[in-house]
Parts: sequence; structure tokens; C-alpha cells
Amino acid sequence: MSENTGSAEPSLQKDVLDELGDDRLGEIAALLGTDAAGAQDVVGTTVSELSGGLREKATADPAQAEEVRQALAETQEQQPLQGVATFGGLGGLAAGGLMSGILSKMSRPVANAVAKKTGLPPATVTRVVELLIPVLLTVFTKRAAGRKTGGGRP
Repeated sequence: MSENTGSAEPSLQKDVLDELGDDRLGEIAALLGTDAAGAQDVVGTTVSELSGGLREKATADPAQAEEVRQALAETQEQQPLQGVATFGGLGGLAAGGLMSGILSKMSRPVANAVAKKTGLPPATVTRVVELLIPVLLTVFTKRAAGRKTGGGRP
């Protein structure tokens, strides 16, 4: 299962894995009952499903597209989450604003899709998704901050 399936840009997956670090990736591996490579595969699949879901929402009806645009704009105004908040599961979402709400709503369908692709129990995958959402919020916020300081698009 080491091929990178889905439509998430590989750099987003890399940024999420970098933000996780070896220790937190090890925690996910233990939760899944696998090794670091297996955990990376599940993280990659999950990031792919989440980013694909965001793209789908952004191209759905105009109200959903506007919600995603507002959430992305909001990430540009926030400070990146630090420490425990980045790995606290849904409890760390209080600082995430609109984007955390969107990702939270997507968590169950994404967990079901990843469970189906990987053969893992949906409850286990749901926990992994909950752990990854604050990390994704941190990555989105850091990327937005990089753009604001001249590291990319305005």
C-alpha cells in the first residue's frame, strides 16, 4: 500500500508528515498496529481524502465554495497551532476556526473512505483522522503565513 493514491499534492502529504515528526507518527503506527511505513501510508491516504474533499466542496455549490474560501482566508490570519494543540484530536480544534469545522464535518466520510481503502477498522481510522485534523490546520496556517511573507501567492 505504499503507492500514493488520491489527488492530494505530494508536498501537502510531506508537510503533514514533517509536522507530525517521528514520535507522533510512531503514536499513529501504534494506534494502527503497524510500523512507521504503514502509518505513513495511512496518513498519506487520509490527507489525500481530506484535501480531495476540500476540493470537492470548493467546486460544489456556491455556498460551499464560499465557505471553503472563507476558511482558507481565515487560516491566513491565524497563528500556527503549537504543541499539544496540534495533536490533541478534536479537542485541539477550538483554535482552528471555520476550517476546523469543515474538516470535522468531513472526518466521518473520510474515515469511512480510508477504512474501505485500507481494510482498517473505521473506528481506528476515525481516531487517526481526528489526530490529523489539527496537524492539517497547522500546515494550512503555516503555508498561509509563508504566502503573506512573500513565500508564495498573495
